[in-house]
Amino acid sequence: MNFNFNFVGRRKWWYALSLLIIIPGLIAMVLNWPSPLNFGIDFTGGNIIQVQFQQPVNASQVREVLGGLNLGNSSIQAAGNNEFLIRTTELNEEQTDQVIGALRDKLGQLDLKRNEKVGATIGRELTIKGIEAMAIAWVLMIIYITIRFEFLSGLAAILALIHDVLVTLGFFAIFRWEVDSTFLAAILTIIGYSINDTIVIFDRIRENLRLRKKESMEELVNRSINQTLTRSINTVLTVIIALLALMLLGGETTRTFALAMLIGTISGAYSSIFTASPLWIDFRKLSRERHRQAAVTKAATKAKTRKATSH
Repeated sequence: MNFNFNFVGRRKWWYALSLLIIIPGLIAMVLNWPSPLNFGIDFTGGNIIQVQFQQPVNASQVREVLGGLNLGNSSIQAAGNNEFLIRTTELNEEQTDQVIGALRDKLGQLDLKRNEKVGATIGRELTIKGIEAMAIAWVLMIIYITIRFEFLSGLAAILALIHDVLVTLGFFAIFRWEVDSTFLAAILTIIGYSINDTIVIFDRIRENLRLRKKESMEELVNRSINQTLTRSINTVLTVIIALLALMLLGGETTRTFALAMLIGTISGAYSSIFTASPLWIDFRKLSRERHRQAAVTKAATKAKTRKATSH
């Protein structure tokens, strides 16, 4: 199928749409500072309660009981035959007794095998190191894309990645969805997916540059995006179908990962088409304008020097 959409010509509209999504998310994070996101117990610490029931019980039943105690966001993991590992926010002894009592009253007899307070599995230091690792990865990506294409392509690609991360963070900040350890995995996966889609488009732009006819750079980039549009749409749709299945059928433990991936995948497909390549066009224009102004200034300086010498 051949498309002929004017992506580059309407790039200011795409930039405005991105800002319309990103800015509210940033505002939400600032207003909720020092907890910009709704951090789960992986970040804040809490209690681990391990119980084994004497009759068949499933995780959804356990979650329903915990929901009645305002602990519905707790992590529930099957650990064996009718045995569950429950990770909650920090509870005192009285609250723990209420949880055990409610499980026993609603679901039947149980054996308490473990009850202990634990610290955050993802602490401040690990979070900072994760951010540092992400920044290093972005620098390496810029170097790789600069070698394969050019520096301006790398800069545009990284800004598109930052766009995807901010969009995902913004949705979680606005709706206060809980963030756990799987969220970090989702962010890293989003970055890998988005950069791959962007490189495919840049690769087509490079191929078309070699065969460039009498057309402007905007027309060439538009043609390149349209040529890869079918591939981009098919790829994102297949990923979205898998993520929707995971989110709806995968249970609570994978819901955060699937939701973050769903938002990031859609944002990544959008930024690869509507953000990265148009940004590259604008960067090229700014670079050429700066070189032109530098050449004019240099020529004017030389003219003044000759005039002063002649006098």
